[in-house]
Amino acid sequence: MHALETKDLTLSYGDRNIIEHLDLKIPRGKITVFIGSNGCGKSTLLRSLARLLKPKEGAVLLEGQAIAKWSTKEVAKRLAILPQGPTAPEGLTVLQLVKQGRYPYQSWLQQWSEEDERMVTKALQATQLTPLADQTVDSLSGGQRQRAWIAMTLAQGTETILLDEPTTYLDMSHQIEILDLLHELNQTEQRTIVMVLHDLNLACRYADHIVAVHNQGVFAQGRPEDVMTVELVRHVFQLDCQITRDPLYGTPMCIPYSKSRIVPTASQKTKVLS
Repeated sequence: MHALETKDLTLSYGDRNIIEHLDLKIPRGKITVFIGSNGCGKSTLLRSLARLLKPKEGAVLLEGQAIAKWSTKEVAKRLAILPQGPTAPEGLTVLQLVKQGRYPYQSWLQQWSEEDERMVTKALQATQLTPLADQTVDSLSGGQRQRAWIAMTLAQGTETILLDEPTTYLDMSHQIEILDLLHELNQTEQRTIVMVLHDLNLACRYADHIVAVHNQGVFAQGRPEDVMTVELVRHVFQLDCQITRDPLYGTPMCIPYSKSRIVPTASQKTKVLS
Protein backbone atom coordinates (compact mmCIF):
# COMPACT_ATOMS: atom_id res chain seq x y z
CA MET A 1 0.00 0.00 0.00
CA HIS A 2 1.28 3.49 -0.85
CA ALA A 3 1.50 6.23 1.78
CA LEU A 4 -0.80 8.54 -0.19
CA GLU A 5 -2.66 8.31 -3.49
CA THR A 6 -4.80 10.56 -5.63
CA LYS A 7 -7.62 9.26 -7.79
CA ASP A 8 -8.81 11.43 -10.69
CA LEU A 9 -7.95 14.48 -8.57
CA THR A 10 -8.95 17.94 -9.79
CA LEU A 11 -8.03 21.01 -7.73
CA SER A 12 -9.12 24.57 -8.40
CA TYR A 13 -9.17 28.11 -7.08
CA GLY A 14 -12.49 29.60 -8.12
CA ASP A 15 -13.15 28.69 -11.75
CA ARG A 16 -9.49 28.06 -12.53
CA ASN A 17 -8.30 24.47 -12.42
CA ILE A 18 -4.78 24.06 -11.03
CA ILE A 19 -4.59 20.26 -11.20
CA GLU A 20 -6.79 18.12 -13.46
CA HIS A 21 -7.69 14.40 -13.24
CA LEU A 22 -4.47 13.43 -11.48
CA ASP A 23 -3.65 9.84 -10.51
CA LEU A 24 -0.57 9.82 -8.30
CA LYS A 25 1.00 7.36 -5.86
CA ILE A 26 3.44 8.40 -3.13
CA PRO A 27 5.79 5.51 -2.21
CA ARG A 28 5.83 4.59 1.47
CA GLY A 29 9.10 5.01 3.37
CA LYS A 30 10.76 7.06 0.61
CA ILE A 31 11.62 10.71 -0.02
CA THR A 32 9.42 12.17 -2.75
CA VAL A 33 10.16 15.65 -4.12
CA PHE A 34 7.77 17.77 -6.20
CA ILE A 35 9.48 20.03 -8.74
CA GLY A 36 8.06 22.46 -11.29
CA SER A 37 7.90 26.09 -12.31
CA ASN A 38 6.36 28.78 -10.13
CA GLY A 39 2.58 28.61 -10.08
CA CYS A 40 2.35 25.11 -11.54
CA GLY A 41 0.44 23.69 -8.57
CA LYS A 42 3.12 21.98 -6.45
CA SER A 43 2.10 23.63 -3.19
CA THR A 44 -1.59 23.29 -4.06
CA LEU A 45 -1.12 19.57 -4.58
CA LEU A 46 0.77 19.26 -1.29
CA ARG A 47 -2.02 21.07 0.56
CA SER A 48 -4.62 18.76 -0.91
CA LEU A 49 -2.64 15.71 0.26
CA ALA A 50 -2.92 17.08 3.81
CA ARG A 51 -6.68 17.73 3.41
CA LEU A 52 -6.16 21.49 3.64
CA LEU A 53 -7.76 21.97 0.23
CA LYS A 54 -10.98 20.26 -0.78
CA PRO A 55 -10.88 18.61 -4.23
CA LYS A 56 -13.16 19.85 -6.96
CA GLU A 57 -13.30 16.27 -8.21
CA GLY A 58 -11.71 12.97 -7.28
CA ALA A 59 -10.14 12.00 -3.97
CA VAL A 60 -6.98 11.74 -1.90
CA LEU A 61 -6.45 8.35 -0.28
CA LEU A 62 -4.63 7.93 3.03
CA GLU A 63 -3.80 4.32 3.89
CA GLY A 64 -6.14 3.28 1.09
CA GLN A 65 -9.15 5.22 2.41
CA ALA A 66 -10.54 8.57 1.27
CA ILE A 67 -8.91 11.16 3.50
CA ALA A 68 -12.15 13.16 3.57
CA LYS A 69 -13.71 10.39 5.69
CA TRP A 70 -11.06 10.63 8.43
CA SER A 71 -11.56 12.93 11.42
CA THR A 72 -9.16 15.86 11.72
CA LYS A 73 -7.41 14.31 14.71
CA GLU A 74 -7.06 10.93 13.01
CA VAL A 75 -5.47 12.59 9.97
CA ALA A 76 -3.12 14.52 12.26
CA LYS A 77 -1.98 11.25 13.87
CA ARG A 78 -1.00 9.89 10.47
CA LEU A 79 0.48 12.82 8.59
CA ALA A 80 1.98 16.19 9.44
CA ILE A 81 2.43 19.19 7.18
CA LEU A 82 4.88 22.06 7.48
CA PRO A 83 3.73 24.96 5.29
CA GLN A 84 6.07 27.46 3.68
CA GLY A 85 7.29 30.22 5.99
CA PRO A 86 5.40 29.32 9.20
CA THR A 87 5.37 31.92 11.96
CA ALA A 88 5.13 31.47 15.71
CA PRO A 89 3.52 33.88 18.22
CA GLU A 90 6.00 36.32 19.71
CA GLY A 91 7.65 34.97 22.86
CA LEU A 92 6.84 31.30 22.19
CA THR A 93 9.71 29.05 23.26
CA VAL A 94 11.07 26.14 21.24
CA LEU A 95 9.74 23.70 23.83
CA GLN A 96 6.26 25.24 23.71
CA LEU A 97 6.25 25.07 19.92
CA VAL A 98 7.33 21.43 19.82
CA LYS A 99 4.70 20.50 22.41
CA GLN A 100 2.01 21.71 20.01
CA GLY A 101 2.81 18.68 17.89
CA ARG A 102 1.10 16.54 20.55
CA TYR A 103 -2.22 18.37 20.21
CA PRO A 104 -3.91 15.52 18.22
CA TYR A 105 -3.42 13.22 21.22
CA GLN A 106 -4.99 15.53 23.81
CA SER A 107 -8.61 15.41 24.99
CA TRP A 108 -10.67 15.89 28.12
CA LEU A 109 -9.91 12.28 29.05
CA GLN A 110 -6.35 12.14 27.74
CA GLN A 111 -4.16 14.88 29.17
CA TRP A 112 -0.38 15.27 28.91
CA SER A 113 1.21 11.84 29.30
CA GLU A 114 4.61 10.18 29.61
CA GLU A 115 4.35 9.28 25.91
CA ASP A 116 3.82 12.95 25.03
CA GLU A 117 6.88 13.89 27.07
CA ARG A 118 8.95 11.15 25.45
CA MET A 119 7.99 12.20 21.91
CA VAL A 120 8.80 15.86 22.58
CA THR A 121 12.18 14.96 24.11
CA LYS A 122 12.95 12.67 21.17
CA ALA A 123 12.02 15.39 18.64
CA LEU A 124 14.27 17.94 20.35
CA GLN A 125 17.15 15.47 20.39
CA ALA A 126 16.67 14.48 16.73
CA THR A 127 16.83 18.11 15.64
CA GLN A 128 19.67 18.96 18.07
CA LEU A 129 17.56 21.60 19.78
CA THR A 130 17.62 20.35 23.37
CA PRO A 131 20.07 23.12 24.48
CA LEU A 132 17.79 25.74 22.89
CA ALA A 133 14.50 24.44 24.30
CA ASP A 134 13.91 27.48 26.52
CA GLN A 135 14.85 30.07 23.91
CA THR A 136 12.14 31.90 22.01
CA VAL A 137 11.55 30.83 18.42
CA ASP A 138 11.90 34.39 17.13
CA SER A 139 15.42 34.63 18.61
CA LEU A 140 16.76 31.70 16.58
CA SER A 141 18.69 31.75 13.32
CA GLY A 142 16.88 30.75 10.14
CA GLY A 143 18.20 27.20 10.19
CA GLN A 144 17.47 26.75 13.90
CA ARG A 145 13.96 28.12 13.45
CA GLN A 146 13.25 25.70 10.62
CA ARG A 147 14.57 22.82 12.72
CA ALA A 148 12.19 23.88 15.51
CA TRP A 149 9.21 23.62 13.18
CA ILE A 150 10.43 20.24 11.94
CA ALA A 151 10.76 19.14 15.57
CA MET A 152 7.10 20.03 16.09
CA THR A 153 6.10 17.82 13.15
CA LEU A 154 8.29 15.00 14.51
CA ALA A 155 6.64 15.24 17.91
CA GLN A 156 3.36 14.63 16.11
CA GLY A 157 4.60 11.07 15.62
CA THR A 158 3.29 10.61 12.08
CA GLU A 159 4.63 8.18 9.52
CA THR A 160 4.28 10.76 6.74
CA ILE A 161 5.63 14.34 6.76
CA LEU A 162 4.77 16.91 4.08
CA LEU A 163 6.98 20.01 3.73
CA ASP A 164 6.42 22.98 1.45
CA GLU A 165 9.77 24.43 0.41
CA PRO A 166 11.54 23.73 3.73
CA THR A 167 14.78 25.37 2.52
CA THR A 168 13.29 28.66 1.29
CA TYR A 169 15.18 31.77 2.49
CA LEU A 170 17.97 29.64 3.99
CA ASP A 171 21.61 29.96 2.98
CA MET A 172 23.40 26.98 1.44
CA SER A 173 24.76 25.69 4.75
CA HIS A 174 21.34 25.68 6.39
CA GLN A 175 19.71 24.14 3.32
CA ILE A 176 22.06 21.16 3.54
CA GLU A 177 21.55 20.99 7.30
CA ILE A 178 17.76 20.71 6.93
CA LEU A 179 17.87 18.24 4.02
CA ASP A 180 20.45 16.07 5.81
CA LEU A 181 18.14 15.98 8.85
CA LEU A 182 15.16 14.89 6.74
CA HIS A 183 17.28 12.27 4.97
CA GLU A 184 18.46 10.88 8.31
CA LEU A 185 14.86 10.66 9.58
CA ASN A 186 13.91 8.79 6.44
CA GLN A 187 16.83 6.38 6.72
CA THR A 188 16.68 5.68 10.47
CA GLU A 189 12.91 5.77 11.05
CA GLN A 190 11.55 5.02 7.56
CA ARG A 191 9.46 8.19 7.64
CA THR A 192 7.74 8.97 4.35
CA ILE A 193 8.90 12.46 3.36
CA VAL A 194 7.11 14.50 0.68
CA MET A 195 8.44 17.97 -0.05
CA VAL A 196 8.48 20.77 -2.59
CA LEU A 197 11.94 21.95 -3.65
CA HIS A 198 13.09 24.54 -6.19
CA ASP A 199 16.73 23.49 -6.43
CA LEU A 200 16.82 20.69 -9.00
CA ASN A 201 20.28 19.49 -8.01
CA LEU A 202 19.35 19.16 -4.35
CA ALA A 203 16.11 17.47 -5.37
CA CYS A 204 18.09 14.88 -7.33
CA ARG A 205 20.58 14.40 -4.51
CA TYR A 206 18.02 13.73 -1.77
CA ALA A 207 14.96 12.28 -3.55
CA ASP A 208 14.18 8.62 -4.11
CA HIS A 209 11.21 9.66 -6.24
CA ILE A 210 10.73 12.90 -8.20
CA VAL A 211 7.40 14.22 -9.47
CA ALA A 212 7.59 16.97 -12.09
CA VAL A 213 4.35 18.98 -12.02
CA HIS A 214 3.46 20.73 -15.28
CA ASN A 215 0.42 21.79 -17.30
CA GLN A 216 -2.13 20.83 -14.60
CA GLY A 217 -0.71 17.34 -14.19
CA VAL A 218 2.45 15.27 -13.92
CA PHE A 219 4.94 15.59 -16.76
CA ALA A 220 7.18 12.80 -15.45
CA GLN A 221 7.86 10.87 -12.26
CA GLY A 222 10.33 8.27 -11.10
CA ARG A 223 13.93 7.95 -9.93
CA PRO A 224 16.06 11.10 -10.38
CA GLU A 225 18.37 9.35 -12.84
CA ASP A 226 15.39 8.36 -14.99
CA VAL A 227 13.43 11.62 -14.74
CA MET A 228 15.97 14.46 -14.84
CA THR A 229 16.66 14.98 -18.53
CA VAL A 230 17.37 17.87 -20.87
CA GLU A 231 13.89 17.39 -22.35
CA LEU A 232 12.19 17.65 -18.95
CA VAL A 233 13.99 20.87 -18.02
CA ARG A 234 13.17 22.36 -21.43
CA HIS A 235 9.46 21.49 -21.24
CA VAL A 236 8.82 22.14 -17.55
CA PHE A 237 11.08 25.16 -16.99
CA GLN A 238 11.47 26.49 -20.56
CA LEU A 239 15.22 26.38 -20.10
CA ASP A 240 18.04 24.72 -22.01
CA CYS A 241 20.66 22.92 -20.00
CA GLN A 242 23.16 20.12 -19.79
CA ILE A 243 22.65 17.16 -17.47
CA THR A 244 25.81 15.70 -16.00
CA ARG A 245 26.66 13.65 -12.91
CA ASP A 246 27.20 15.11 -9.48
CA PRO A 247 30.93 14.46 -8.88
CA LEU A 248 30.31 13.63 -5.21
CA TYR A 249 27.08 11.63 -5.22
CA GLY A 250 26.67 10.46 -8.81
CA THR A 251 23.15 11.89 -9.02
CA PRO A 252 21.98 13.98 -11.99
CA MET A 253 23.19 17.59 -11.97
CA CYS A 254 21.55 20.29 -14.07
CA ILE A 255 23.79 23.00 -15.55
CA PRO A 256 21.51 25.64 -17.10
CA TYR A 257 22.43 27.78 -20.07
CA SER A 258 22.16 31.51 -19.46
CA LYS A 259 19.64 33.24 -21.70
CA SER A 260 21.80 36.37 -21.88
CA ARG A 261 25.31 34.95 -22.25
CA ILE A 262 26.71 33.11 -25.25
CA VAL A 263 28.13 29.67 -24.51
CA PRO A 264 31.92 29.88 -25.13
CA THR A 265 33.42 27.75 -27.88
CA ALA A 266 36.09 25.15 -27.16
CA SER A 267 38.84 27.53 -28.37
CA GLN A 268 37.55 30.32 -26.13
CA LYS A 269 37.53 27.98 -23.12
CA THR A 270 41.13 26.98 -23.84
CA LYS A 271 42.18 30.62 -24.14
CA VAL A 272 40.57 31.49 -20.79
CA LEU A 273 42.19 28.53 -19.03
CA SER A 274 45.61 29.38 -20.43
